[in-house]
Order: sequence, then structure tokens, then C-alpha cells
Amino acid sequence: MTESTTSRRKFLTTGAAAIAGGAAAASFPSVSVAAKPVVLKVQAAWGGGIFLEFAQDYVDRVNKMSGGSLKIDLLGVGAVVKTAEMQTAVHKGVLDGAHLVTAYWYSKSPVASLFGTGPCFGWSANELMGWVQHGGGKALYYELMHDKLRLDLVGFFSGPMPAQPLGWFKEEIKGSDQMKGLKYRTVGLAADVLQEMGMSVVQLPGGEIQPAMKSGLIDAAEFNNPTSDKDFGMQDVSKHYHLGSFHQSQECFEIIFNKTLYEKLNPEHQAILEYASEAASADMAWKAMERYSQDLVTLKEKHGVNVIRTPDSVMQDQLNAWDIVAKRISDSDPFFKKVLDSQKAWAKRHGAYALNNSPNYRGAYEHYFGKM
Repeated sequence: MTESTTSRRKFLTTGAAAIAGGAAAASFPSVSVAAKPVVLKVQAAWGGGIFLEFAQDYVDRVNKMSGGSLKIDLLGVGAVVKTAEMQTAVHKGVLDGAHLVTAYWYSKSPVASLFGTGPCFGWSANELMGWVQHGGGKALYYELMHDKLRLDLVGFFSGPMPAQPLGWFKEEIKGSDQMKGLKYRTVGLAADVLQEMGMSVVQLPGGEIQPAMKSGLIDAAEFNNPTSDKDFGMQDVSKHYHLGSFHQSQECFEIIFNKTLYEKLNPEHQAILEYASEAASADMAWKAMERYSQDLVTLKEKHGVNVIRTPDSVMQDQLNAWDIVAKRISDSDPFFKKVLDSQKAWAKRHGAYALNNSPNYRGAYEHYFGKM
């Protein structure tokens, strides 16, 4: 055997081993001690029920998408601070984040309510989120938080809510005159609108609504949807449930984080916090379809609730009240008017397409299932 043959065989043997070793290394990366996960403390404005479930759905997506490198600890309502103090707590770094709605910091600026509980221009919550994401709303949101209120926050909108029912009354409402003088629970700019219609409005947290109505502190109330209302036990204090209203017809959740903290996270973690809100948003919309419709049937069939569509005359009176409230605030707050004008321009353009393109869904429903 020649020297050259021996060398060639040695090369082939050692080369093959090296290639095999390289392939093994590529397939099975070396194991190192895992880095300690980044843990964020996020408080929800919800003590239980489907809203806390929605918050947990977002948290689960963040935790799974990060592969364990980023973890959110979700805290229930009041765990660290009261709901009204949550935004300030995140701004100051007492909390890392919060899951809430913008109406809960309406007292700092009425503009906050425009990002969830503002006038209806023929659009839904999903379309409001379209304006936020692609119609200029996000820039105005940050102008409010950063330039106007000087808050150290970043935020994402998630979970378009179906229009909120007018709510629970001691008797069936057939006209706006019956509502005058009633003590009624709602939040945000909706309070101004219902006051304009002659109601006496009380702003209460969700968990206090049913006891307040049971004790007579309030005469009527709304919270958000059939599932939450059933869980609160509203069917035990009223049997008249009015669906359809313009008081809060396009709302969504707001997920906020301390901006200084957020900017210190690596880009992958920043992206996960943002894009998990979008994934959770879609799933929430689908889950709401299933759960809200099921629980409305339960309210009717098991608890004997009289489910009524709010009269068109009442909803027209709501729109008239919105006009008065919006003009009054716009006249004294140029930034409120700036945001409102942006929304109206987008809703007008988009609505001309969406409303003209939509077939008569009610007609199709009644074709197959009869009159509701």
C-alpha cells in the first residue's frame, strides 16, 4: 500500500467523522444553562369572568411565543392598586403593565374615551381598531399619552367588543321619557350622553353593579355583554334586558406597559408583546361569538329574562345627545376635536364602502330562521 493511498484513506475516514460530527452539532446544539426569564407583573382590571379569561388568553400567548424567555404574571383586580390607579401605577413603574379599557382613565382626559367609548359614526369596534392601526389613530393615541399627559407608557389595542347592550331595567323601555331621572350605571363619555338624556349616572366597577341595583342604589345598569352580565347575576335583579345601544357601541381592550421598561427589552420580546395582542384580539372576537350567544339563550330560557331590542327612537335620541356632548367638549378642547375629526373622516370614507357593500344580513337570517 502506497503512502498516497494511506493518506487518502485517512483523509476520507477523518473527514467523514468530521462531517458526521458537524451534522450532529447542527442537529443537536450544545446545551447551556438557560438564561433567567424576564418576568413582567401585569394587573388586570377584572376580578373574574370572561374578561379576566381574555386577559389570560393574551398572557398565555406571550408566555408560549417566547419559549419561556419572557413571562407575564397576571394579577387580578386590586392586587396592587385600585383600577382607577392602574395607568398611573404603570407610568411610575409600580406595575410593569395593565390590561384595561381607556374609559377607566377618562378622568385624566375626555379624549381617552374616544379610543373606545366615543360617538358612533356607523362603525364597529373592529373598524375603530382599523382606524387606530392604519387610519392615524395610533399617532393620536401617543400624542395624547406622551405629549399631552406626559405618560411613560406604550399601549396596544386588542379585542373588538360587540356593541354593548343598553342594559337592565325594572320595566321595559319603550321611549326615552321612561329613562329620565333613573339612576343608571355606565362609564366614560357614555355617562355624559345618558346624563344629557336626563338620567342620573353613577360610575361603578363591574363587581359592584349587581349589589347596587339589588339595594336600590341604582335603578338600571349596563356592563358589557350577556356572559359577564349573567356571571354578575343581573338576571336576579331585573328581567328586562335591552340589546342595542349607541352609548358604547365600539370598545376594545387596552394593554399598556411601562415605556422605559419596554424599550429595554430585546426586539424579539417587544414584538411578542405587540403581536400577541393581535393574535389574542382575533381569538377574543371568535370566542365572544360563541359564549355571548350561548349565554343570551341561557338568560332567556333558564332565567326567564325578557330580551328586548332597544327602540330605534331611543337610539336616535342617543345620537342626538352624542352631538351635543361632542360639540360641547370640542369647543373647549382643540385636541378632542382633532381626534374626533380624524375619526369622522376615516369612518366616512370606510363606511361608504363597508355599509354599501354589506348585504342585508338580517334579511338572510330571517329567510332561514324567521323573525326574531
